[in-house]
Amino acid sequence: MVREEPTIDDLSGDDDSEAALTRRRKIEHIEICLEEDVQTRVSTMFEHVEFIHNALPEIDKDKIDLTTNFLGLRANAPIVIAAMTGGHPRTYDINRKLAEAAEMLRIPIGVGSQRAAIEDPSLADTFRVVREKAPSVPVIANIGATHVEAAPAAIEMIDADILAIHLNPLQEAVQPEGDCNSEGALENIASIVDSVDIPVIVKETGAGISGDVAESLEGIGVSGVDVGGVGGTSWSAVEYFRAVREDDDLKAQLGLDFWSWGIPTALSVIMVRNSTDLEVIATGGIRTGLDVAKSLALGAMSAGVAHPLLRPATLGSPLDVIVQIERMLESLKVAMYLTGCNAVNELSDKPLLLGGPLIEALRSLDIDYREVAG
Repeated sequence: MVREEPTIDDLSGDDDSEAALTRRRKIEHIEICLEEDVQTRVSTMFEHVEFIHNALPEIDKDKIDLTTNFLGLRANAPIVIAAMTGGHPRTYDINRKLAEAAEMLRIPIGVGSQRAAIEDPSLADTFRVVREKAPSVPVIANIGATHVEAAPAAIEMIDADILAIHLNPLQEAVQPEGDCNSEGALENIASIVDSVDIPVIVKETGAGISGDVAESLEGIGVSGVDVGGVGGTSWSAVEYFRAVREDDDLKAQLGLDFWSWGIPTALSVIMVRNSTDLEVIATGGIRTGLDVAKSLALGAMSAGVAHPLLRPATLGSPLDVIVQIERMLESLKVAMYLTGCNAVNELSDKPLLLGGPLIEALRSLDIDYREVAG
């Protein structure tokens, strides 16, 4: 059976309900990410992290083990297909392809915010397809901090193994219809943690997580954080393009002003690991297996990838997604071979060379860069 894929106009019509607006926003985000340059104008700072080359690795590259413990669950590699989409009929096939790739590679996968399906249950299949096509890998549900009552439904919808609570204050601040009331967010997260029986992580959506925020989250029982740092897709940029389409000059200017706001991914990983014992996922500008290796060396348990997979998932096939990820996995294996690592957990023990800008940032935060470098 071939699914009919209506256009945005077909779906929205004259319906200006909250559910319809959320649904339309979902597909606009995908289109903008594919059609416009929405990357940040500053880096992840991974270029200021280097390994020391081992000319005598004394290992067999073909025997390198990428298996990792992902919040108590097995994954065949320390890469997560990060949350991207869902909540619009046209996102069904995107999530299907991503899920099929995740299942083939046996790696974790997250879904986009499930708010749209909570507001309109007819959209639940655009999320549910992930579990249907990826029955044996860790699947991560996704809700906002204000959706306390929706947590059980979001988990049940996709039979999730892990629940992610997303934080996106920057996006809300520059979004034409954004909600900037964050009062009680920490209390809400604590209530969600207490109400579910699976691990809860908190994820930023492109502006990073600081050590202080991570400490607050650790204090209420959160299991880990996905730093979602600066260096990849800028949601301020995405909302800039939406504001331009809607002739909202004020929000468009805010989008420009805050295009690269936040904490670079590498720095965010260090800040969280320096302040807490939380598990860390390094998402934000991860483009190569070498980026993944550096993330693990800085203390992350895994790295999340989104934007590099969006185009193959939208315009290609599951195989195209797999090819993209396998390139990253090969790059990761080469980094491990050249540092003499048989297993991914050995990367965190390798000494690092840190560059000036990162050292300066760490000094300004009173973090000992020599301890980070090992």
